[in-house]
Amino acid sequence: MREYPYPSKSDVRWISPDWLDENMDDVRIIDVQPNVHDYIMGHIPGAVYMNEGILRVARGRQPASFVPPESIESVFSSMGISRDVPVVVYSGPGVYSRCAAGIGDGLEQTMVAYALIRFGHQMVHILDGGIEGWMESGRKLTKEFPDVLESRFRAEIRCEHFVGMYELRSMMEGEDIILFDARPTPSYEGQAMWIKPGHIPGAHSLPWRNLMTEKNSRLLRSDVELRSMISGFDLDNKKIIVYCGTGREATNEYLFFKYYLGHPDVRIYEGSFTEWSSYQENPTVTGPNPR
Repeated sequence: MREYPYPSKSDVRWISPDWLDENMDDVRIIDVQPNVHDYIMGHIPGAVYMNEGILRVARGRQPASFVPPESIESVFSSMGISRDVPVVVYSGPGVYSRCAAGIGDGLEQTMVAYALIRFGHQMVHILDGGIEGWMESGRKLTKEFPDVLESRFRAEIRCEHFVGMYELRSMMEGEDIILFDARPTPSYEGQAMWIKPGHIPGAHSLPWRNLMTEKNSRLLRSDVELRSMISGFDLDNKKIIVYCGTGREATNEYLFFKYYLGHPDVRIYEGSFTEWSSYQENPTVTGPNPR
């Protein structure tokens, strides 16, 4: 059994419904269900709503880059987020949204949790199991909206969390690098929605959904299952880089390697395969093997 909060000391921790219930007055709870109507239909008491889509805008060849810090400051401030108060993030399956492709998949909570630490917050909690876990523990949702006092959030981009395309190019042939692709296996192996097929040369396939239980994409598998899943990879003294399609799926694995496992050197390639494949000179590999 996982003891919450897990790990005991970290910038990002996974918490249980019990822990949240006991600490509700000391945290800012953020509901990131897929649609505001999901939030209106029911949310954890005290939670304020945020749609993850507000985090990204088009920039250059990138159709989905993180917004500049001055933009996120106004968003986080209006929600009452401050860097000296812990934040709890949770999502749900999106009952109103009918779980269309990519909606209610569970990545909302890791995407927003990553954005918080990327812009300088250092006390982020993820509700393991999301809204389903809260309800399964016998706790109720509410339709009442909390009063929110605006804060003064000051963003600080923490560049140590991510890597750019040119930096990745210079690093990827090193023996001390291990690269993971968090997309589904068919996308990794062949032609998907991108202009080029396959994956970045040297990348290992590790679909993000494999880390989560079959019934609940917001609930991590057991510690035994998770460690068994990565036991075949030599991670000792390696720099881990994770990527996916647009950088969203990779947030799940970034948080897992960086904070759940506590690996000392992990970064996310935010541009991911969308950026990589848009450059003619960047090679890709098809099939089940990294190279």
